[in-house]
Amino acid sequence: MIVTGVRFHNQDKNYDFNAGGLDLKLGDIVIVETEIGTESGKVATIEKREETGENSGSLKPVIRVATSVDLEKIKKYEKKVEEAVAYCREIVGKLRLEMKLVDAHFAFDGSRVTFYFTADARIDFRELVKDLTRKFQKSVRLQQIGSRDAAAKIGDYGICGRKLCCAKFLKEFESITLDTARVQQMEHRGSDRLSGCCGRLMCCLSYEAKTYKKLALTMPDMGEDVITKSGRGRVIARNILKQEVQVRLDKEDKKENFKVAEINWKNKKVAQVNK
Repeated sequence: MIVTGVRFHNQDKNYDFNAGGLDLKLGDIVIVETEIGTESGKVATIEKREETGENSGSLKPVIRVATSVDLEKIKKYEKKVEEAVAYCREIVGKLRLEMKLVDAHFAFDGSRVTFYFTADARIDFRELVKDLTRKFQKSVRLQQIGSRDAAAKIGDYGICGRKLCCAKFLKEFESITLDTARVQQMEHRGSDRLSGCCGRLMCCLSYEAKTYKKLALTMPDMGEDVITKSGRGRVIARNILKQEVQVRLDKEDKKENFKVAEINWKNKKVAQVNK
């Protein structure tokens, strides 16, 4: 069975559908039937799965690849988004709701409109929903998204001078913690300098973290006793990329730098195996 992951909106996750006999390609616009109505979406993933008794009939099929008529209908709804967002922001302001509207999406079958927003606290938007329902004469859904999703939609440039990764190519966000920065010896910069436009730690911190972790395994730990050509000492600093350590020597009480290959320590053999 060929399973395709379809994304209805940039702020949504992928939903699996049975491709059936359709020859689909990544990026194709397709029409599918969901539990709440007919929708259009973009093919984000395609994979082959073993068909078993449990999942053989659980996935709804893709109805068709979008026709020229379908695409024209989608474009008309897309043109309404800017007006819908502007109106919703106006009402949000009047009601003094502490929320930031990001985007909107009209369902392909015209039955509902979804507004995406960010907020720091819980929002009572019952009056907002009533007003929006009267205005658009559709079922209204308000969906809270994270600050990273909002940055991906709005777009901007990072401190590197390039377009934000989330707006350019990232589809799934990894969990980024200070440990990710710590293993790359960047924690001293502080979370403010390591944060992106969304206020969260930058996604790019994860790109080289695995390499740093692997290289760190080939080195003695901070504070570990080592034997050097200049005598015994203790590791007081590490340069993971250069595979160098700074050692405070016991006898002369001075600091000296050594390549990892030039020193010995208790667990060196284990480190070499990890390498």
